Amino acid sequence: MNGPDLAALLARHARVRLAHLPTPIDPMPNLSRSCGGAALFVKRDDCTGIALGGNKVRQLEFYLGDALARSADTVLITGAVQSNYVRATAAMANRLGLRCHIQLEDRTGRDDVLYRSSGNVLLDKLLGATLHYYPKGEDEAGADAHLHEIAARLRAEGAMPYVIPLAPGNPPLGALGYVCAAAEIVDQVCSAEQDVEQLFVASGSALTHAGLLWGLRALGSAWRVAGICVRRKAPDQKERVMEKLSGLDDLTGHTLGLGAGDVDVRDAVLAPGYGKLNEETRGAMSSAARHEGLVLDPVYTGKAMAGMLHALRTDTDLSGAGTLFVHTGGQPALFAYGDDVLAERD
Repeated sequence: MNGPDLAALLARHARVRLAHLPTPIDPMPNLSRSCGGAALFVKRDDCTGIALGGNKVRQLEFYLGDALARSADTVLITGAVQSNYVRATAAMANRLGLRCHIQLEDRTGRDDVLYRSSGNVLLDKLLGATLHYYPKGEDEAGADAHLHEIAARLRAEGAMPYVIPLAPGNPPLGALGYVCAAAEIVDQVCSAEQDVEQLFVASGSALTHAGLLWGLRALGSAWRVAGICVRRKAPDQKERVMEKLSGLDDLTGHTLGLGAGDVDVRDAVLAPGYGKLNEETRGAMSSAARHEGLVLDPVYTGKAMAGMLHALRTDTDLSGAGTLFVHTGGQPALFAYGDDVLAERD
Protein backbone atom coordinates (compact mmCIF):
# COMPACT_ATOMS: atom_id res chain seq x y z
CA MET A 1 0.00 0.00 0.00
CA ASN A 2 1.20 3.50 -0.77
CA GLY A 3 1.26 6.43 1.61
CA PRO A 4 3.50 8.66 3.72
CA ASP A 5 6.31 7.36 5.90
CA LEU A 6 4.35 6.98 9.12
CA ALA A 7 7.50 6.35 11.16
CA ALA A 8 8.87 9.69 10.05
CA LEU A 9 5.59 11.49 10.81
CA LEU A 10 5.47 10.00 14.30
CA ALA A 11 9.15 10.50 15.11
CA ARG A 12 8.50 14.03 16.38
CA HIS A 13 6.59 12.61 19.34
CA ALA A 14 8.22 10.99 22.37
CA ARG A 15 7.23 7.39 23.03
CA VAL A 16 7.98 4.78 25.68
CA ARG A 17 7.93 1.28 24.23
CA LEU A 18 6.41 -1.00 26.84
CA ALA A 19 3.69 -2.84 24.91
CA HIS A 20 4.19 -6.44 23.81
CA LEU A 21 4.01 -5.97 20.05
CA PRO A 22 2.96 -7.06 17.55
CA THR A 23 -0.17 -8.59 19.02
CA PRO A 24 -1.44 -11.61 17.09
CA ILE A 25 -4.29 -11.86 14.62
CA ASP A 26 -6.20 -15.10 15.05
CA PRO A 27 -8.91 -16.65 12.88
CA MET A 28 -12.33 -17.26 14.44
CA PRO A 29 -13.51 -20.27 12.41
CA ASN A 30 -16.28 -21.43 14.73
CA LEU A 31 -17.83 -18.00 15.04
CA SER A 32 -17.44 -17.58 11.28
CA ARG A 33 -19.53 -20.69 10.66
CA SER A 34 -22.20 -19.48 13.06
CA CYS A 35 -22.35 -16.19 11.12
CA GLY A 36 -22.87 -17.73 7.72
CA GLY A 37 -19.30 -18.44 6.72
CA ALA A 38 -17.77 -14.97 6.24
CA ALA A 39 -14.11 -14.98 7.31
CA LEU A 40 -13.78 -13.55 10.83
CA PHE A 41 -10.51 -12.68 12.55
CA VAL A 42 -9.60 -11.09 15.86
CA LYS A 43 -6.74 -8.65 16.56
CA ARG A 44 -5.65 -9.57 20.08
CA ASP A 45 -4.91 -6.18 21.58
CA ASP A 46 -5.94 -7.66 24.90
CA CYS A 47 -2.42 -9.15 24.71
CA THR A 48 -0.40 -5.94 24.86
CA GLY A 49 1.06 -6.95 28.23
CA ILE A 50 1.35 -4.66 31.28
CA ALA A 51 -1.20 -5.51 33.97
CA LEU A 52 -3.59 -7.54 31.77
CA GLY A 53 -3.04 -5.43 28.67
CA GLY A 54 -5.63 -3.79 26.45
CA ASN A 55 -5.70 -0.99 23.91
CA LYS A 56 -4.81 1.72 26.42
CA VAL A 57 -1.23 0.43 26.60
CA ARG A 58 -0.59 1.56 23.01
CA GLN A 59 -2.15 4.96 23.72
CA LEU A 60 -0.20 5.48 26.92
CA GLU A 61 3.13 4.90 25.20
CA PHE A 62 2.72 8.38 23.70
CA TYR A 63 1.18 10.16 26.69
CA LEU A 64 3.81 8.81 29.05
CA GLY A 65 6.54 9.49 26.53
CA ASP A 66 5.41 13.11 26.55
CA ALA A 67 5.27 13.09 30.35
CA LEU A 68 8.89 11.94 30.62
CA ALA A 69 9.98 14.43 27.96
CA ARG A 70 8.49 17.15 30.20
CA SER A 71 10.35 15.79 33.26
CA ALA A 72 7.15 14.79 35.04
CA ASP A 73 7.36 12.65 38.17
CA THR A 74 3.62 12.18 38.67
CA VAL A 75 0.84 11.31 36.23
CA LEU A 76 -2.87 12.00 36.72
CA ILE A 77 -5.81 10.50 34.84
CA THR A 78 -9.60 10.34 35.15
CA GLY A 79 -12.00 7.58 34.13
CA ALA A 80 -15.00 5.49 35.08
CA VAL A 81 -14.95 3.41 38.26
CA GLN A 82 -14.12 0.31 36.21
CA SER A 83 -11.81 2.13 33.80
CA ASN A 84 -9.23 0.04 31.98
CA TYR A 85 -7.41 3.24 31.07
CA VAL A 86 -6.61 4.22 34.65
CA ARG A 87 -5.55 0.67 35.56
CA ALA A 88 -3.09 0.56 32.65
CA THR A 89 -1.82 4.04 33.56
CA ALA A 90 -1.06 2.99 37.13
CA ALA A 91 0.83 -0.09 35.93
CA MET A 92 2.87 1.72 33.30
CA ALA A 93 3.63 4.57 35.69
CA ASN A 94 5.08 2.01 38.09
CA ARG A 95 7.30 0.62 35.35
CA LEU A 96 8.58 4.13 34.63
CA GLY A 97 9.08 5.18 38.25
CA LEU A 98 6.24 7.72 38.20
CA ARG A 99 3.67 8.31 40.92
CA CYS A 100 0.07 7.93 39.79
CA HIS A 101 -3.14 9.68 40.87
CA ILE A 102 -6.42 8.24 39.57
CA GLN A 103 -9.79 9.98 39.58
CA LEU A 104 -12.81 7.67 39.36
CA GLU A 105 -16.06 9.08 37.92
CA ASP A 106 -19.55 7.78 38.61
CA ARG A 107 -20.71 7.07 35.04
CA THR A 108 -23.10 4.18 35.67
CA GLY A 109 -24.85 5.00 38.93
CA ARG A 110 -23.95 1.57 40.33
CA ASP A 111 -23.14 1.44 44.02
CA ASP A 112 -22.94 -2.31 44.66
CA VAL A 113 -19.91 -3.59 46.51
CA LEU A 114 -18.74 -5.85 43.68
CA TYR A 115 -18.65 -3.03 41.14
CA ARG A 116 -16.83 -0.65 43.45
CA SER A 117 -14.25 -3.06 44.86
CA SER A 118 -13.51 -5.81 42.32
CA GLY A 119 -12.12 -5.80 38.77
CA ASN A 120 -10.11 -2.75 37.84
CA VAL A 121 -10.66 -1.07 41.22
CA LEU A 122 -8.96 -3.98 42.96
CA LEU A 123 -6.05 -3.68 40.50
CA ASP A 124 -5.81 0.11 40.95
CA LYS A 125 -5.33 -0.45 44.66
CA LEU A 126 -2.93 -3.35 44.21
CA LEU A 127 -0.83 -1.16 41.91
CA GLY A 128 -0.60 1.47 44.63
CA ALA A 129 -2.27 4.37 42.85
CA THR A 130 -3.71 7.25 44.87
CA LEU A 131 -7.48 7.29 44.31
CA HIS A 132 -9.75 10.31 44.06
CA TYR A 133 -13.46 10.45 43.23
CA TYR A 134 -15.61 12.68 41.04
CA PRO A 135 -19.39 12.39 41.50
CA LYS A 136 -20.50 13.22 37.94
CA GLY A 137 -20.28 10.79 35.05
CA GLU A 138 -21.14 12.97 32.08
CA ASP A 139 -19.03 16.04 32.78
CA GLU A 140 -15.73 15.57 30.98
CA ALA A 141 -14.70 19.22 31.22
CA GLY A 142 -15.49 19.24 34.93
CA ALA A 143 -13.60 15.99 35.49
CA ASP A 144 -10.54 17.42 33.73
CA ALA A 145 -10.80 20.67 35.71
CA HIS A 146 -10.94 18.74 38.99
CA LEU A 147 -7.90 16.73 37.89
CA HIS A 148 -6.02 19.96 37.23
CA GLU A 149 -6.95 21.17 40.73
CA ILE A 150 -5.35 18.03 42.15
CA ALA A 151 -2.32 18.63 39.94
CA ALA A 152 -2.04 22.20 41.21
CA ARG A 153 -1.98 20.97 44.82
CA LEU A 154 0.70 18.44 43.95
CA ARG A 155 2.73 21.11 42.18
CA ALA A 156 2.54 23.31 45.26
CA GLU A 157 3.97 20.41 47.24
CA GLY A 158 6.95 20.18 44.88
CA ALA A 159 5.78 17.51 42.44
CA MET A 160 5.94 17.80 38.66
CA PRO A 161 2.52 16.49 37.55
CA TYR A 162 1.38 15.53 34.07
CA VAL A 163 -2.36 15.36 33.32
CA ILE A 164 -3.70 12.92 30.72
CA PRO A 165 -6.83 14.75 29.47
CA LEU A 166 -10.27 13.32 28.85
CA ALA A 167 -12.38 16.06 27.24
CA PRO A 168 -12.29 17.08 23.57
CA GLY A 169 -10.08 19.98 22.57
CA ASN A 170 -6.78 18.37 23.58
CA PRO A 171 -4.17 16.94 21.18
CA PRO A 172 -5.08 13.24 20.69
CA LEU A 173 -1.62 11.86 21.50
CA GLY A 174 -3.07 8.47 22.39
CA ALA A 175 -4.49 8.05 18.89
CA LEU A 176 -0.92 7.91 17.59
CA GLY A 177 -0.67 4.46 19.17
CA TYR A 178 -3.38 3.25 16.82
CA VAL A 179 -1.86 4.93 13.81
CA CYS A 180 1.06 2.61 14.56
CA ALA A 181 -1.37 -0.28 15.06
CA ALA A 182 -2.92 0.35 11.63
CA ALA A 183 0.47 -0.17 10.01
CA GLU A 184 1.02 -3.30 12.11
CA ILE A 185 -2.35 -4.74 11.04
CA VAL A 186 -1.77 -4.04 7.35
CA ASP A 187 1.62 -5.74 7.52
CA GLN A 188 0.22 -8.79 9.32
CA VAL A 189 -2.80 -9.20 7.05
CA CYS A 190 -0.77 -8.80 3.86
CA SER A 191 1.98 -11.15 5.07
CA ALA A 192 -0.55 -13.86 5.98
CA GLU A 193 -2.65 -13.20 2.87
CA GLN A 194 -5.75 -13.00 5.03
CA ASP A 195 -9.06 -11.94 3.53
CA VAL A 196 -9.81 -8.73 5.45
CA GLU A 197 -11.95 -5.91 4.07
CA GLN A 198 -13.32 -4.29 7.21
CA LEU A 199 -12.56 -3.70 10.89
CA PHE A 200 -14.92 -3.41 13.85
CA VAL A 201 -13.84 -1.68 17.05
CA ALA A 202 -15.42 -0.21 20.18
CA SER A 203 -15.72 3.57 19.84
CA GLY A 204 -15.73 5.51 23.12
CA SER A 205 -13.01 8.10 23.65
CA ALA A 206 -12.46 7.67 19.87
CA LEU A 207 -8.67 7.54 20.16
CA THR A 208 -8.51 3.91 19.00
CA HIS A 209 -11.17 4.33 16.31
CA ALA A 210 -9.70 7.55 14.91
CA GLY A 211 -6.12 6.27 15.05
CA LEU A 212 -7.00 3.14 13.08
CA LEU A 213 -9.01 5.08 10.48
CA TRP A 214 -6.40 7.80 10.03
CA GLY A 215 -3.56 5.29 9.85
CA LEU A 216 -5.27 3.07 7.29
CA ARG A 217 -6.21 6.00 5.06
CA ALA A 218 -2.69 7.42 5.33
CA LEU A 219 -1.40 4.06 4.11
CA GLY A 220 -3.82 4.08 1.18
CA SER A 221 -6.11 1.38 2.59
CA ALA A 222 -9.82 1.59 1.83
CA TRP A 223 -10.82 -0.95 4.49
CA ARG A 224 -13.99 0.04 6.32
CA VAL A 225 -13.49 0.93 9.98
CA ALA A 226 -16.82 0.53 11.78
CA GLY A 227 -16.96 1.98 15.28
CA ILE A 228 -19.51 0.48 17.67
CA CYS A 229 -20.78 3.14 20.07
CA VAL A 230 -20.29 2.28 23.73
CA ARG A 231 -20.88 5.63 25.43
CA ARG A 232 -22.81 8.10 23.23
CA LYS A 233 -25.18 7.98 20.28
CA ALA A 234 -23.90 7.85 16.73
CA PRO A 235 -24.25 11.56 15.76
CA ASP A 236 -22.33 12.70 18.85
CA GLN A 237 -19.77 9.94 18.44
CA LYS A 238 -19.18 10.87 14.81
CA GLU A 239 -18.31 14.42 15.88
CA ARG A 240 -15.94 12.98 18.46
CA VAL A 241 -14.14 10.84 15.89
CA MET A 242 -13.90 13.72 13.42
CA GLU A 243 -12.34 15.96 16.08
CA LYS A 244 -9.68 13.31 16.76
CA LEU A 245 -9.01 12.91 13.02
CA SER A 246 -8.43 16.63 12.68
CA GLY A 247 -6.14 16.50 15.70
CA LEU A 248 -4.11 13.74 14.06
CA ASP A 249 -3.64 15.94 10.99
CA ASP A 250 -2.17 18.56 13.32
CA LEU A 251 -0.02 16.16 15.34
CA THR A 252 1.52 14.50 12.29
CA GLY A 253 1.76 17.55 10.06
CA HIS A 254 0.09 15.49 7.33
CA THR A 255 -3.41 16.62 6.39
CA LEU A 256 -5.72 13.87 5.22
CA GLY A 257 -8.82 16.03 5.59
CA LEU A 258 -11.12 13.14 6.43
CA GLY A 259 -14.75 14.16 6.87
CA ALA A 260 -18.12 12.89 8.04
CA GLY A 261 -18.46 10.58 5.06
CA ASP A 262 -15.32 8.73 6.11
CA VAL A 263 -16.59 7.97 9.62
CA ASP A 264 -18.75 4.88 10.22
CA VAL A 265 -20.30 4.72 13.69
CA ARG A 266 -23.15 2.45 14.78
CA ASP A 267 -25.27 2.60 17.93
CA ALA A 268 -27.77 -0.25 17.41
CA VAL A 269 -26.65 -2.02 20.60
CA LEU A 270 -25.80 1.01 22.76
CA ALA A 271 -28.96 1.12 24.90
CA PRO A 272 -29.41 1.41 27.82
CA GLY A 273 -26.09 3.25 27.91
CA TYR A 274 -22.46 3.22 28.98
CA GLY A 275 -21.46 0.34 31.22
CA LYS A 276 -24.98 -1.12 31.19
CA LEU A 277 -25.64 -4.56 29.82
CA ASN A 278 -28.29 -5.62 27.31
CA GLU A 279 -29.25 -9.01 25.92
CA GLU A 280 -27.33 -8.50 22.67
CA THR A 281 -24.13 -7.94 24.64
CA ARG A 282 -24.73 -10.93 26.92
CA GLY A 283 -25.36 -13.07 23.86
CA ALA A 284 -22.25 -11.84 22.07
CA MET A 285 -20.07 -12.46 25.11
CA SER A 286 -21.47 -15.97 25.42
CA SER A 287 -21.00 -16.69 21.70
CA ALA A 288 -17.39 -15.50 21.72
CA ALA A 289 -16.61 -17.55 24.82
CA ARG A 290 -18.37 -20.73 23.73
CA HIS A 291 -17.34 -20.68 20.07
CA GLU A 292 -13.79 -19.34 20.33
CA GLY A 293 -12.78 -19.36 24.01
CA LEU A 294 -12.56 -15.58 23.66
CA VAL A 295 -13.30 -13.59 26.82
CA LEU A 296 -14.87 -10.16 26.30
CA ASP A 297 -15.82 -7.43 28.77
CA PRO A 298 -19.35 -6.05 29.25
CA VAL A 299 -18.51 -2.37 28.67
CA TYR A 300 -16.42 -2.25 25.48
CA THR A 301 -15.59 -5.47 23.66
CA GLY A 302 -18.82 -7.25 24.52
CA LYS A 303 -20.82 -4.39 23.04
CA ALA A 304 -18.44 -4.11 20.09
CA MET A 305 -18.86 -7.81 19.32
CA ALA A 306 -22.65 -7.46 19.65
CA GLY A 307 -22.58 -4.51 17.27
CA MET A 308 -20.44 -6.39 14.77
CA LEU A 309 -22.69 -9.46 14.80
CA HIS A 310 -25.76 -7.24 14.43
CA ALA A 311 -24.20 -5.46 11.45
CA LEU A 312 -23.18 -8.70 9.77
CA ARG A 313 -26.72 -10.04 10.18
CA THR A 314 -28.58 -6.94 9.03
CA ASP A 315 -26.36 -5.05 6.56
CA THR A 316 -26.00 -6.86 3.23
CA ASP A 317 -23.07 -4.60 2.27
CA LEU A 318 -21.07 -6.06 5.16
CA SER A 319 -22.27 -9.63 5.55
CA GLY A 320 -19.94 -11.36 3.10
CA ALA A 321 -16.77 -9.37 3.71
CA GLY A 322 -13.69 -10.61 5.55
CA THR A 323 -13.86 -8.99 8.97
CA LEU A 324 -11.32 -8.17 11.67
CA PHE A 325 -12.61 -7.62 15.19
CA VAL A 326 -10.24 -5.46 17.26
CA HIS A 327 -10.21 -6.91 20.79
CA THR A 328 -9.31 -3.91 22.92
CA GLY A 329 -9.10 -5.87 26.18
CA GLY A 330 -10.83 -4.83 29.38
CA GLN A 331 -11.40 -8.27 30.87
CA PRO A 332 -10.79 -7.15 34.49
CA ALA A 333 -14.12 -5.29 34.42
CA LEU A 334 -15.88 -8.61 33.80
CA PHE A 335 -15.39 -9.56 37.44
CA ALA A 336 -17.27 -6.46 38.59
CA TYR A 337 -20.30 -7.48 36.50
CA GLY A 338 -20.47 -11.19 37.30
CA ASP A 339 -24.11 -11.40 38.32
CA ASP A 340 -25.27 -9.27 35.38
CA VAL A 341 -23.22 -11.15 32.78
CA LEU A 342 -24.70 -14.50 33.79
CA ALA A 343 -28.26 -13.25 34.32
CA GLU A 344 -30.86 -15.53 32.73
CA ARG A 345 -28.10 -17.73 31.25
CA ASP A 346 -27.05 -21.23 32.25
